[in-house]
Amino acid sequence: MMHTRKIRLMMASAALLTLAGPAFALDGADLMKKLDAATNANGTSFTYDKAEVDGDKVTVSGVQLKVASQPGDALKIGELTFEGVEETEGGGYYAETVSFPDVNLSQDEGSLSVKDILISGLTIPANASGGTINDILLYESASTGPITVNAKGKEVFSLESTEANLARQENDAGFDFDATASGIKADLSSVEDAKTKDAIEKLGLTTLDGALTMKGSWEIESGNVALEEYAFDFKNVGRLNFAFDFSGYTLAFVKSMQEAMKAAEANPNKEEANQAMGLAMMGLMQQLTFNSAEIRFDDASITKKALDYAGSQQGVSGEQMAQSLKGLVPIMMAQLNVPELQNQVSAAVNAYLDGPKSLTISAAPEKPVPFPMIMGAAMGAPNTIPSVLGVKVTAND
Repeated sequence: MMHTRKIRLMMASAALLTLAGPAFALDGADLMKKLDAATNANGTSFTYDKAEVDGDKVTVSGVQLKVASQPGDALKIGELTFEGVEETEGGGYYAETVSFPDVNLSQDEGSLSVKDILISGLTIPANASGGTINDILLYESASTGPITVNAKGKEVFSLESTEANLARQENDAGFDFDATASGIKADLSSVEDAKTKDAIEKLGLTTLDGALTMKGSWEIESGNVALEEYAFDFKNVGRLNFAFDFSGYTLAFVKSMQEAMKAAEANPNKEEANQAMGLAMMGLMQQLTFNSAEIRFDDASITKKALDYAGSQQGVSGEQMAQSLKGLVPIMMAQLNVPELQNQVSAAVNAYLDGPKSLTISAAPEKPVPFPMIMGAAMGAPNTIPSVLGVKVTAND
């Protein structure tokens, strides 16, 4: 008797689990609906033919990406494969990986190829309002394999791989991000303009070989964006790095900017739309504060080549060209009516031309400067901007 009851209880439990199974199955259509809602904020939308679910895998076929500003065009992506998918608390989704088909585009005499496109750790919000960190589309990493561009049957640009990473800070205070594009190669030998071709050959720029790197952070509450590194580094040329730090770029700011862009795209009168967009952006700029910025170039032999080439065009040597520049810079700077900056620039240029190593232009005010103050100085007294922003120019430091 007892044995029979246990068997019945087990059978009833199994039946209950079987009946409950479909309620916990993933909904591919809902996943794509919420992904589409999350991308709509950026003016893009997804369409697809069907979404098939197999365990924690969702395969979506016939995917196309449309951009609101180009309503007649659509980028045909093809098949997307979401793996390791689970529904998150609140009704959103998390996918361990999202795989894209390779891209092979051809137009006229050119073609583009992108291989091994992958997104890892994709979080799709249940409610894409953008009000909190949990309401925006996020990823942990995105990468590609080789990218090549061909023109007239010849490879003119390629890179080995790209990778971008996004990491949440402690207590969801913001994000740390970094990105790399490795093995960049460009072939400039096919340039047809004779004068440009001659300059490229004399400067040794027939082929370029380098990389791009980026690193920074974004603090949500203050809207502080600190881009520590955005660098282009090419062999036998040099390394050019941009860095900046400003505040006020909050989620509310981003949402207002997206709404302004949507309103402009929806307005059939493009002239009126552009004017409205310009006014909206001017208003939004009032919320930003400038903290610092820097541009730095580290020479890797291109400066001497450039002086030699420029000198050859004037019938003088590279050294003579450098001396001419030393005399010309103070005259040009005097027109700005900023004596202190004029002296800094002249000293830095002289030092750099004597022995090219590095040239740095930095702006670091004693206190953060609201953007309206900068715009006011630019319109009313441009010559005060260097002192307002704390601009300095140095060489070989």
